[in-house]
Amino acid sequence: MQPDSDPKAKEFPDNQPLGQRLRNRRLKLGLTLQDVADGARLSVGFISQVERDLTSPSLSSLVGIARVLGRSVADFLVAPEGSSPSTRQSRRQVYGPNPAAFGYERISANFPGHVLSSVIIHETPGHRSEPIRHEGEELFYMLEGSITVEVDGDCTVLRPGDSMHFSSMLRHSTWNHTTRPAKFLHVCTMDVFGDAGGPAGQVTGSRVSDPKQPGQQNPEARGARKRSAASGDSPTKKKGRKSR
Repeated sequence: MQPDSDPKAKEFPDNQPLGQRLRNRRLKLGLTLQDVADGARLSVGFISQVERDLTSPSLSSLVGIARVLGRSVADFLVAPEGSSPSTRQSRRQVYGPNPAAFGYERISANFPGHVLSSVIIHETPGHRSEPIRHEGEELFYMLEGSITVEVDGDCTVLRPGDSMHFSSMLRHSTWNHTTRPAKFLHVCTMDVFGDAGGPAGQVTGSRVSDPKQPGQQNPEARGARKRSAASGDSPTKKKGRKSR
C-alpha cells in the first residue's frame, strides 16, 4: 500500500462541513469540548454550535480553535494569497467561514517577518460576533454603516470615520445593531491567514502553547494522557544507567 501523498487532504476533505472537520480532529486528539473552549478562550456552548454547524466562527475564533487542535487556520479555511503589496477592490475576494453573514476582504500582504494582518469586514444587520480574547492588539476603522464594539464590558458605537484601538487580551466582540450592512477596516497582530509561519500550537496566554516548552503539552500528548487515564493504564518510568 502506498502512503498518501497529502495526509491532511484525507483528514480534512473539501466536501466536509467545517464543523464536522473540527469535531473529527478534536475526537482524534481525545479532547473534550471544554478542552477546546478553555484553550481557545471561548464558551463550551459556542464550540458545540460550531461543531454542529449551527453557527460560524469569526476568523480570530477559528484561529484559536485550530491552534488548540494543533493545526493552522489554513488547514480549515483557505484565505486569498497576500502575494502582492497592493490590492484592487474589483479583484478582492470576499471569503470566510460564512461570508454571507460575516465576510472578509484580505488587504495585507504576506512577506518574511510581517506582523500585521488586515482585512475589510462586511457585517450583516443584526450579526453579533462571539466574545473572544487572544494575544496581540487590533484596530477598527469604520468605513460604512455603524457597529457596536464591546471591549471588556464597555460598549462603543462606531460610525463612518470613527476608529478604535485596543489590546486583544481584553474580551471583545462586535454587533451590527442597525438594519444596514456595515463595513470596516480591521488590523490586528494575530495571524488570521495561517501563512505567517508561526508554531501551530502557540497561543499566547492560553492553556495550549509551544509543545517544545517545558511544562507544556501539545494536543496529541494531552489526548493520549486522557485516553491512558480512562483505560486505567499508568505511565512507567524507565531507569537509565548512571555514568561512572
